[in-house]
Amino acid sequence: MRLDTLPLRRAAYVDRVDWDVLSLGEAQRLREFGVDEGSTIETLHRGGMLGRGALACQVGRMTIAMRREHAAAIHVRTGPDAAKSNEASATS
Repeated sequence: MRLDTLPLRRAAYVDRVDWDVLSLGEAQRLREFGVDEGSTIETLHRGGMLGRGALACQVGRMTIAMRREHAAAIHVRTGPDAAKSNEASATS
């Protein structure tokens, strides 16, 4: 599932990011905000008309805004597998 289609207030695990579709600067900015394979992310709010604008997301304890095109490049996983991965990373 892509981040731009993740239901609101549902925590997910970043499975992979299509870095190729992002510019070098965009990719660097997302990494600086903690968006990378293995991190947890949650969609908090969708902006714009009919929720088709930017997304407000929580990455760790930080809230960031990202364009919908950037969110479409982030593939996430939810469910028991994601919860186990998140618990393992929290205890290490």
